[in-house]
Amino acid sequence: MEVTLFTENGFFVSSVPSGASRGSSEAVEIRDGGERYAGKGVLRAVENVNEKIRPLIKGREIIPQEIDKIILEADGTSNKSNFGANAILGVSMSVFRAAAKENAMSLYDYIASEFSFSKKLPVPCFNLINGGAHSGGELDFQEFMIVPSRENFKENLRFGGEFLQSLKARILEKFGESSVNIGDEGGFALQSNSVEEALSLLTETGKASFIIDVAASEFLKNGKYVFQKKERDREEMIQIYKKLVEKFNILGLEDPLGEEDFSGWGDLYKELNDVLIIGDDLLTTNKKRMEKAKEEKSCNAMILKMNQIGSVTEALFAAETAKNYGWQIIVSHRSGETNDDFISDLAVGIGADYIKSGAPQRGERVAKYNRLLQIEEEIKEHHE
Repeated sequence: MEVTLFTENGFFVSSVPSGASRGSSEAVEIRDGGERYAGKGVLRAVENVNEKIRPLIKGREIIPQEIDKIILEADGTSNKSNFGANAILGVSMSVFRAAAKENAMSLYDYIASEFSFSKKLPVPCFNLINGGAHSGGELDFQEFMIVPSRENFKENLRFGGEFLQSLKARILEKFGESSVNIGDEGGFALQSNSVEEALSLLTETGKASFIIDVAASEFLKNGKYVFQKKERDREEMIQIYKKLVEKFNILGLEDPLGEEDFSGWGDLYKELNDVLIIGDDLLTTNKKRMEKAKEEKSCNAMILKMNQIGSVTEALFAAETAKNYGWQIIVSHRSGETNDDFISDLAVGIGADYIKSGAPQRGERVAKYNRLLQIEEEIKEHHE
């Protein structure tokens, strides 16, 4: 879904991604139904931009938070089901870009100034092995990410690229040619159903910390987790995570339990409070769900995805809330990505701790990392 905004300063193009693995509380993405579009077209959302949103903002001053407020009030729903989160967010992103231009600022500087955030380059989390809904394999956990710890973003990116090639050689040697198929996020769709085998491969390849996106709601069926072809309850899953953390250098676990099990998350957090317990489907970048998670002590980190909530302003308020809670923030792409690099500026502008944009291969992933390289150079030049 792409939106172009025209102003006296030029035109501003933004495109909105889509997720294969979605939390049930995410803002509504409007798609076309019917045989012709197989339920995937966005013509209704495009129509909403042109027929419903455009008249609301045409001729107005470019003040992003005000424009977002006007659009959200006109939509009139809590989940963006009237206009569609994909329609609203595309406009919102373009308005923020236009405002940055009007103020003669970079997008990341504009975002930082709007909310008084402290800028910083995030640490990349490279998803090198894809499982779950992101691959056609049998691996239940969805993402196996390496987190480098070099002195700057450039060196972290170099490390990620080299690690990827070493991992590819190791997988080829162990599983053969068919094993290096690429998943949705640019990582390898491993021909194995063993989580330990995936982590062992990464451990043997090089020295890094790991974040695992479990995406547990994807294999939660009738109150039981169907993990590695066996049914497990919450306590069994917690014990599995404890053993994995003892055995491997795991920095964080994303969505380790079902998205409505706030108290279960609290139990896990008590057991593993020196690990990042990261809410994605649990929180859906939604302030109300974040408040509940804080009350239940469910997590200490969050995934920030703009299209989960549907506007840039609301995503920025979510970031502000997370910082007030003392949570770590991971700005994230989606599995169905575009070449848009807005999230790179967003991550720097809010001073996010991490960014995940898949493996350092495939153009829509690399676009984000390349933009971060540019930003690092710009910031460095300004300080010299």
